[in-house]
Amino acid sequence: MNPFGLIKNFPIRYKLLFIYSFCFLIIISLSSLIIYFIVKQNVEKNIESELKNSTSAILNNVKTAVSVSIKNRLRGVAEKNYDIIQHLYNRQKAGEISLEEAKKRASDIILCQKIGITGYICILDGKGRVLKHPKKTLEGLDISDHQFVQEMIAKKNGYIEYSWKNPEDAVARPKALYLNYFEPWDWMITVSSYRKEFSKLVEINDFKEGILSLQFGKTGYSYVMDTRGNVIIHPELTGINVFEDERFPDQFFRRMLKKKNGKLIYSWKNPGEEKHRKKLVIFNYIPEYEWIVASSSYLDEFYFPLGTIRHFIILTGVASLIIFIPITFILSSTITKPLQSLMTRFNQDIAGGFSNRAVKMESSDEVGQLTFYYNSFMDRLATYDRKLLAEIKDRRQAQEALKESEEKYRSVMEAVPDPIVVYDMEGRVTYMNPAFTKVFGYTLEDSLGKTMDHFVPKAHWKETMEGIGTILKGEILPRVETKRMAKDGQLIDVTTRGSVYRDKNGNPLGSVITHRDISEVKYLEKAIMETGEKERQAIGNDLHDDLCPHLIGIEGLTKVLKKKAEGQSPGAAQLSDKITQLIKEAISKTRGLARGLCPVYYTHGLVSSLEDLVTTTRMLHQVDCQLKADDGLEVNSHMVTLNLYHIAGEAVRNAIRHGDATTIVISLKIREDQFSFLIQDNGKGMDPEIHHNGMGLRIMNYRAKMIGASLMISSDRKTGTRIKLAMPLAALTDPLV
Repeated sequence: MNPFGLIKNFPIRYKLLFIYSFCFLIIISLSSLIIYFIVKQNVEKNIESELKNSTSAILNNVKTAVSVSIKNRLRGVAEKNYDIIQHLYNRQKAGEISLEEAKKRASDIILCQKIGITGYICILDGKGRVLKHPKKTLEGLDISDHQFVQEMIAKKNGYIEYSWKNPEDAVARPKALYLNYFEPWDWMITVSSYRKEFSKLVEINDFKEGILSLQFGKTGYSYVMDTRGNVIIHPELTGINVFEDERFPDQFFRRMLKKKNGKLIYSWKNPGEEKHRKKLVIFNYIPEYEWIVASSSYLDEFYFPLGTIRHFIILTGVASLIIFIPITFILSSTITKPLQSLMTRFNQDIAGGFSNRAVKMESSDEVGQLTFYYNSFMDRLATYDRKLLAEIKDRRQAQEALKESEEKYRSVMEAVPDPIVVYDMEGRVTYMNPAFTKVFGYTLEDSLGKTMDHFVPKAHWKETMEGIGTILKGEILPRVETKRMAKDGQLIDVTTRGSVYRDKNGNPLGSVITHRDISEVKYLEKAIMETGEKERQAIGNDLHDDLCPHLIGIEGLTKVLKKKAEGQSPGAAQLSDKITQLIKEAISKTRGLARGLCPVYYTHGLVSSLEDLVTTTRMLHQVDCQLKADDGLEVNSHMVTLNLYHIAGEAVRNAIRHGDATTIVISLKIREDQFSFLIQDNGKGMDPEIHHNGMGLRIMNYRAKMIGASLMISSDRKTGTRIKLAMPLAALTDPLV
């Protein structure tokens, strides 16, 4: 529910009062809450910081006291045994005992000693090899790879702390070691024990008073207890086990012992108090001695200043609101009275038109300026009223003319027999004429506002994108022959043209693309080509099967005539030889013409015809011409065979005539569902003028289109010329109609 919706019909002075009061309360409340929570957070941070620092100080004091006790105990044992070894060494030097006897006595004395519960003394040499150890199996073992042993070798004398894990232990435990080096025997005397076993050596009175002297708030304090619930240091509960004393709930202590480190907030009631209060405790764990060091205090003692701040904020807000309300009434009246006068004048002007509108300015403030603007506005309003009526009349006439123009151009586009589609600059359809629907099957209702990506076959995307780039540059796209996909999936041969249409400022709004269906033309071209090939084949057959036998018969009769003319006239024999030679040349030329006109018929298939082309090229031009064809290749389409042969022939002639090639390779390959036809030579390449405008290349391109193949030609002076055709494998079997 919108609270301002309830006052939308109130007078302005009440709106101002309500809105200002509401905003004032919101600002005061938010500011107070922010200040309150900032102060509260700072108080909590200070409490936690103080308790953490105190707890850390206690923890360090305890650890320091214990470490000093451990170090002194181990040092005393190590130095005592060093003195024993020194005494035995002096006796050995004096000749009282042998070296072996001295070392044996020293070993017996050292190994019989126990440090704490599980601690012991062992001897290592200066390189970290165990010489004497309570466990005989470890003697002779090299343990120098351990970090603490390397530290022993480096220090020779002193105190070391490290962690050690015996095979039977689950985890490593902290351990302490003191070491003395007896140089004459190269003995490192090591006295070690687990630190936990020295907890009984700690003198609690050394740091008890320091812990009890710490105080937080009025009643906050620090204390120490072990993991079994025994209170070690406490202002009142020292010596009590909180798990066994029924006066104290043990749930809090069990949570603290389980967590080991951190903070908790809990309810607590000391003996003699009437109710429980919230309390904060910060605690840390000393694992070597299983002690918990904690500092705690009641929260209400720290939050007491916040109550004072809260009361002060409330009183300040109420007092401010009492002062604010009458001031708002006084200020709002200086605004509402002049506005009421303007409202009266507006009513008069509405009733009387724009003639009676003079209002007196009583001040120069915003309300006075509003009065001035009112007078100016009413003056201009009369002028704009007249202009607006005239402009509405002109615009209505322009809209009618525009509508008439749009209807005229729409009628023209709908009457055009060629398909037309109009796109915006994002490629979305805005219009297509009925001819487009008739040829391709797409309707304006289905395509409006959509792109026509499915309209372009994948094989023609590259040339289409180039055409789009030309149109986006503002240039006219010349007529291009391509294919488009109808709604039923049929590929239709078309030519396309396009241009950009612009707004009155010359900015492009979209493009108009015109398509022309040339399927019938392509059909007629193929029919004419097939008819020409059939006529070529018929002429070749006539030359080969009819004229050649006649010429051969004439050649035989000429030889008979020569025999009859011999001896009668010397000139007759020579003339007969001449006639025979001419007839032979005519026969050779006739066969060549027949082979050129009908090579496929003559050689029975594409591969055979190309083999004949390769053989002829080698013989006539002395060029290394090769044919490479995949096994099992069959071309059952007569039109494909004829056109591929003629393309190969044209490519070979160009390579020899223009490229001076010495090697030509013709390759026929099948890769999955694609057939590729490649002619590669090692010539000097083609002249750019011939490459772009040569009639032979145009014919090759035309023949490729006739059989539905794509033709790619690349030419370079270093690598020669490469001509590649690619087409679907299915086209080799299905005849092209």
